[in-house]
Amino acid sequence: MLLLIRMALLLLLVVGVTLLGIVFCLLTLWSKNRVYYLGRVFAQVGPLFGLSVEGRVAESAKNIPQAVYVANHQNNFDLFTLAVVVPKGVVTVGKTSLRWIPFFGALYWASGNFLINRENRKQAIATIDQIVSKMKKTGLSIWMFPEGTRSRGRGLLPFKRGAFHAAVQAGVPVVPVVCSSTHGQISLNRWNNGKVIVEMLPPIDTAGLHETDVIKLLKSCEQQMHETQQRLDQELLNQNKAS
Repeated sequence: MLLLIRMALLLLLVVGVTLLGIVFCLLTLWSKNRVYYLGRVFAQVGPLFGLSVEGRVAESAKNIPQAVYVANHQNNFDLFTLAVVVPKGVVTVGKTSLRWIPFFGALYWASGNFLINRENRKQAIATIDQIVSKMKKTGLSIWMFPEGTRSRGRGLLPFKRGAFHAAVQAGVPVVPVVCSSTHGQISLNRWNNGKVIVEMLPPIDTAGLHETDVIKLLKSCEQQMHETQQRLDQELLNQNKAS
């Protein structure tokens, strides 16, 4: 019964947020904060799944004028967990297939996000170049998932270079964002699904870096995010044992 109730509420939420969100986006085409405000809405959905989400932002990551945010990508619940730390002035970069998702695809497009064809390397590179150009013109930050796909319990997948190329070309820092492991944690038929921690780490400076430094930058960020997820998972495990 709980499963059915949650599914019904989620459907109503998706339809309602999509319709109102599209109207909001069309009325605020001038704004760079459309994704931020929609994120504020999605960040409130955790309790619907019996989930408590704690957001942490490093002091040095607050009020950054412009950056490339990179986050781990686990499953569909990322929309409601990672949203708790989404900053102002940011748009995301997602796969072109997102446009075909009923309701959400239309909202994703209307809120000004970028779509990239990861299956075609030449097109993907051209899109990154366009995104960098847009960043320089508008001052927008971008949010990317360097794994390129949902990990679904396989741990942190190998990172792709696109986000790091964009950061170096635009001359902006990389800001890692890590969510504790959620694979298998959430059951819609269970009242309490525990706690999730989302942590935004200090920015990684790219000043003076060149294209030849991209791999080193990628590996450094990947290592930081892997260690952070392990730390967050251990913290939650210790909390559960103590309770």
